[in-house]
Amino acid sequence: MPEDQAPIGDPFHRRLHHVGQGDLSSETAQTSGMVRRAAISEATVGSSRLWMGQTHVAPATISADHHHGDSETAIYVVSGTPSFVFLDMDGDEPREVRIDARPGDYVFVPPFAPHREENPDPDNEAVVVIARSTQEAIVVNLPSLLPPEHGRPPSSGA
Repeated sequence: MPEDQAPIGDPFHRRLHHVGQGDLSSETAQTSGMVRRAAISEATVGSSRLWMGQTHVAPATISADHHHGDSETAIYVVSGTPSFVFLDMDGDEPREVRIDARPGDYVFVPPFAPHREENPDPDNEAVVVIARSTQEAIVVNLPSLLPPEHGRPPSSGA
């Protein structure tokens, strides 16, 4: 039996895991202009329902429009001034909304919500902590933030 697991039927005697800054793993999905480092994952601590780690976003970086499938994503801004862009569909016409975040801010991305991340700062990286409800880094790239019913073809993902 692995040392971190309690006997079956004994959920109250499992050990906690400490992951230090120097123990983060780069063995996770990567995106151009961003460096992800896993802290809490199945590979690092045996987590089955939660993934958590850091993302370093290079200066002047803009991600593709995308969504994260059925994964919920929570973001905590450690440093920098990242922006998160999505469409507000509450009016007659879709309206692009920009959340300009600062250190200490939190952002929640619901499942299937088309959005993009940006680091508009030309000189400094942004560092965020991400927690998501899936182990897999689901990223479905889209041709735009508009949903198919507004005239764009459905995306098969990437």
